[in-house]
Amino acid sequence: MPKSHRPKKGSRGYSPRKRTKSEIPKFNSWPEISEGPKLQGFAGYKAGMTHAFVVDYRPTSTTSGQEVQIPVTVVEIPPMKVAAVRVYENTAYGLKTIGEVWAKKIDKELAKRMPLPKNYDSKEGWKKIKELEVDDIRIIAYTQPKLVNGIPKKVPELMEIRIGGGTIEERLKYAKSILGKEIKITDFTKEGQMIDVASITRGKGFQGPVKRWGIKLLTHKNSKHRRMIGTLGPWHPSWVRSTVPQAGQVGYHQRTEYNKRVLKIGGKGEEVAPKGGFLHYGVVRNGYVVIHGSIPGPAKRLIRFRDPARVSGVRTEEVHITYISTESKQG
Repeated sequence: MPKSHRPKKGSRGYSPRKRTKSEIPKFNSWPEISEGPKLQGFAGYKAGMTHAFVVDYRPTSTTSGQEVQIPVTVVEIPPMKVAAVRVYENTAYGLKTIGEVWAKKIDKELAKRMPLPKNYDSKEGWKKIKELEVDDIRIIAYTQPKLVNGIPKKVPELMEIRIGGGTIEERLKYAKSILGKEIKITDFTKEGQMIDVASITRGKGFQGPVKRWGIKLLTHKNSKHRRMIGTLGPWHPSWVRSTVPQAGQVGYHQRTEYNKRVLKIGGKGEEVAPKGGFLHYGVVRNGYVVIHGSIPGPAKRLIRFRDPARVSGVRTEEVHITYISTESKQG
C-alpha cells in the first residue's frame, strides 16, 4: 500500500497561542553593528496603509528599474524621550543590571506608568558608573502619545533600547548626551535601510480549530458537526496531547517581521495622509515613516523598530518614490 503522509495542520512554532501579556512588544536580542554609537531601536503608532509608485529597487526582480505600484504602511513617529541610562555586565547567567542614571526632568505623565525618583542626583549616578566594568549600555525611553491626535491616551509606553556601535566609552558619552532629551527616528535609521518590525497582532477572540489551525472540514456524512476535529488522539497515552488542534485564542500575539524596507521619512503628515485621514486613526500631525508592505496589528497599535537581525544578502538601496496615494480610504 502507498505510504500515508498526513502532516500536522498549522505551525506549532508559536504555541501556546495565548494573549500577550503586554501591548508593548519586546525584543529578546539586539544585533551587533559596526557603525555608531547610535540607537538601535525606535517606536511609533500605526496609522494605516496606502499605495505608492516607486522605481523597483530590487536588483533580481523581473521589474527591476521600472515603476511599480506597491502597498505601503504609514507609521506616525512623534519624538521619544530618554528617561534613564542603564548599564549591564556579562555574567555566566546572561546580562545583569549593575547601574542606572535617571534624568533630572521627566514628564509628569510618566508618573502614571511608574513611580519616579525624587531629589535624584544624576552626577552621583555617573560617578558610580565610571567605577564599574560595563559590557552593555541601554536607554530607558518613553513615547509621547499626547502629541498624537489618533491615540486616545496620555500615559506613555516605557521601553528599553540598546545603544550599539563604537567602544563602551563612546557609547557612554553618547548616552550621557541624550539623557533627558528628545530622540528622533533619524537617530535610529534612514531612508533605504532595512529594519525589523515588532507589534501585537489584531485580536480575533475565541475561535474554532478550523480557523485557528487550518484543519479540513469533516465530510458530509459526519453527524451534526463539520467544523470539529475528527479525534482527540489515541487511547494511550491516556491524555489529550498539546499537538491536537483545538479551539482557543486567535490573534493578539506578538509577532516580529524581519527586513522591512524604510521607503521614506518625513516631517509633515499631510504629505501622506489621505483625504479625511486614515480610517480608525485620523490625521497624521507629527513625523512619519513609510514602510514597504504590511506590518502586524490594527491602526493605533504601538509599533517597535530594531536594526535588522538577519542581514544576509540585504543591502541599503536608494529609493525613488514617484507618487504616494492620498485618496480617501473610505471607499
